[in-house]
Amino acid sequence: MKEVKKVLTIAGSDSSGGAGIQADLKTMSAHNVFGMSVITAVTAQNTKGVFGVYDVEPEFVGKQIDAVFDDIVPDAVKIGMVSNVEIIKVIAKYLEKYKPKYIVLDPVMVSTSGCMLLNDDAMDILVNRLIPMATVITPNIPEAEVLSGVKIEDVNDMVTAAEKIFAKTNNTILIKGGHLTTCADDLLYDKDGVKWFRAKRIDNNNTHGTGCTLSSAIACNLAMGEDVYNSIKNAKNYVYNAINAGLNLGSGDGPLWHNVEAFSK
Repeated sequence: MKEVKKVLTIAGSDSSGGAGIQADLKTMSAHNVFGMSVITAVTAQNTKGVFGVYDVEPEFVGKQIDAVFDDIVPDAVKIGMVSNVEIIKVIAKYLEKYKPKYIVLDPVMVSTSGCMLLNDDAMDILVNRLIPMATVITPNIPEAEVLSGVKIEDVNDMVTAAEKIFAKTNNTILIKGGHLTTCADDLLYDKDGVKWFRAKRIDNNNTHGTGCTLSSAIACNLAMGEDVYNSIKNAKNYVYNAINAGLNLGSGDGPLWHNVEAFSK
C-alpha cells in the first residue's frame, strides 16, 4: 500500500455533522488522507442554530495533541473553532513544541449573526501566537474586517484588508468572498501580491460548514505535496462541487455534500 498522508484537525464538534470536526474528517476521507482530531469544544447544534457550547478543559486539549504527535505525526494541521483563551494558549504551546510543517488556520471569530465569538484577550493570543505559525489563514469577510479594521463591501476592499492583515502578521491570507452579493471570489494575498480565485455564486443556501470544509481541504492538499496556490485551487473546486451537489437536509441552512466525488462515480 502506498504511503498515506495524515492530517490533524483541532476544532469543535458539530452534533449535526455538517461543520467542525465532523466536516473536517469527512473532507479528509474524501481526499484519501488519514484524518485525526483534537476536540476543543462540544456543541449542541443543527441546521437551525447553535443551542449550547461546552468547552473541553485546556489541559485535556493538550493531552489530545500530545497523544497524536507522540504516535501518528500529522503531515498537516487544520485549526478551527478555538473560543477560549486558555485553549488557544495550550494549542500554541504544543504546536510550538512539535512544529508541524503545514498549519491552516480558519479564524472562527464572528458568528453567522455577526456576534463576536472571541473576547479581546483571546483575540490577542490568536493574532500574536497562533496566526504567526500558520502557513495560511482563511478568514471570511467579517473576520477579515476584524483583523484589518477595514469595512469590506467589494473586491477592492478585500485587497485593502488583505494588505493590512499581511503588514500586521506577515502571513499568507485567503479572504473568502462568500459574503459578497455579486460573486464568490476568494482573494489570496502573500509576499508576491494578489491572486484571485474566481467563482460564480451557486443558488443554494445549504452551505453549513463551508469554511471548515475549505480549510480542511487546503490542509489535505498541502499534506499531499501541493503548493499553497494549487492547494487552494483544488480545495475551492471541491467545495464548489460539494455545494453544487444540492444536498438538502434539515429545515434550516443545511450542509454541503462532502462525499460528492464518490457519489458521482
